[in-house]
Amino acid sequence: MLARLPRIALFVGLGMAQMATAATIYAVGVENEYADVIGQIGGGYVTVNTIESNPNTDPHTFEASPAVAREIAGAQIVVRNGVGYDGWAKKILASNPNPKRKVIVVRELLRLPESTKNPHLWYKPETMPAVALAVARSLTELDPGHAAYFAANVRKFDTSLQPWHLAIASFKAQFGGTPVAVTEPVANYLLQAAGCDIKTPWNLQAAVMNGTDPAPQDVSIQDRLIKQHSIKIFVYNKQVTDSLTNSFLSKAKAEKIPVVGVYETMPTGDSYQSWMLTETNALRNAVERGTLTTVPK
Repeated sequence: MLARLPRIALFVGLGMAQMATAATIYAVGVENEYADVIGQIGGGYVTVNTIESNPNTDPHTFEASPAVAREIAGAQIVVRNGVGYDGWAKKILASNPNPKRKVIVVRELLRLPESTKNPHLWYKPETMPAVALAVARSLTELDPGHAAYFAANVRKFDTSLQPWHLAIASFKAQFGGTPVAVTEPVANYLLQAAGCDIKTPWNLQAAVMNGTDPAPQDVSIQDRLIKQHSIKIFVYNKQVTDSLTNSFLSKAKAEKIPVVGVYETMPTGDSYQSWMLTETNALRNAVERGTLTTVPK
């Protein structure tokens, strides 16, 4: 699960022509979407590692190895999600205290309560601008000589998010109120920002997310939503499928309801910006053209 992000790939995200020769700050983005943002802000003055980077596995079942613990313990900057999503990282940091280490907990950054039900914070449009700014501040504290460089990269990053934000606003203006069903709340923040009406019972979403047995009545509600065409899109987590979610998928496809697959972990080869824009465009294609998108490309 441990993955090193190639430095050149991070530079490409901001269209930079040259690499700096020395990486002076070592950072870890526990989830790879946060590592991507660290790299875009820090550029050549940061070396970034990520832990949860495999889009073909379930992040909720991740177990840290001794090597992962060493990576996190040795970092000067750590960005982690919080909301119970990466509690193992919190334990590692607590057992390896370092007063000079900068730890950014995204849940705290957004001032969300610990009781927040949906941990997939990177799907909120307001999340990454806040993360980028917090990363720049931490980098500046460690390397004040390059403060202007980090600040300029924040501005570039914010500008690069505009196509995604415009795509969300356009969808909401044209298709706000679109009824959708989901297997779990992976992309719910995006769906809500786009004005979608999520019809699936929360208890069913939570059960699938947490790997517990859902209540039969909630399963029946989901089946009726599909059979009665009470929804226009069916959204599912490509990283976690089982007999129940596959049953929902089969029924949706049989009823010719457009299916959109989303990822919980940023796919290989994407930047955060391209990933979010791709999935938002997949929603539009589903409702506008009836496109079945089992892979969000």
